[in-house]
Amino acid sequence: MPVPRRFDRRPPERDTTRINERIRVPEVRLIDETGAQMGVMATDKALRYAQDKDLDLVEVAPEARPPVTRVLDYSKYKYEQAQKQKQARKHQQQIVVREIKFRPKIADQDYETKKRHVERFLRHKDKVKVTIMFRGREVTHPERGEMILDRLAAELEELAIVEQRPQQDGRNMTMMLGPSKAVLSGEIEAPDEEPSDEGDEAVAAPEAPEAAADEVGPDERGSSAGAPPEERSGSGQGGAKKPRAKPTKERPLGSAEQLAD
Repeated sequence: MPVPRRFDRRPPERDTTRINERIRVPEVRLIDETGAQMGVMATDKALRYAQDKDLDLVEVAPEARPPVTRVLDYSKYKYEQAQKQKQARKHQQQIVVREIKFRPKIADQDYETKKRHVERFLRHKDKVKVTIMFRGREVTHPERGEMILDRLAAELEELAIVEQRPQQDGRNMTMMLGPSKAVLSGEIEAPDEEPSDEGDEAVAAPEAPEAAADEVGPDERGSSAGAPPEERSGSGQGGAKKPRAKPTKERPLGSAEQLAD
């Protein structure tokens, strides 16, 4: 069963510019293809003039009395306008606001870590909203939060300008930092993030056990260096040791009388 299409209630996008036969007023003020004023004339006459030039009659000022029209290539005009809008959007700078939060009793190591984050945001030309969060009775000592914010602004004065001084907002105190002129002009560039070498060391494969075994001499691969050859030869196959033959003691021969008995 085919899936029914959803009904789109949005009106279709249409070009509201009136051109050629869509201009219904009896007379217009005409501007020719060179930009020269041709005065007020009947709409039919202005339309015939545009058709003789193989161009379009475009209404450029519909609010005027009479409306102002111009003779031009409308398709080329629309393309040029689209390109101008595209270039304008390309040169627009999008403002990004980052936020980072501190505590009034923050440790020195945590402070340095968060300060590096703020510095990285500023080098990428982003604004930074620094927030001090108070909990419980900490809100009764706002000077601690203000001291942290003033210290941060002083240490980053080459990269940041204070756009908003520290302000108390309930249990939070906020300050807005923006990139300095040196950062915006490109004098201070954002650092390139280089991959760390720790990953290369961790990826290095350990030495193969076979290679380690080859370095051992043929006489040292047995159970022990001091073992007799019989044990070393027997322990190599199947793990079973060959039993040692017990030495027999030779009994001395006796006298003739003893042998006769």
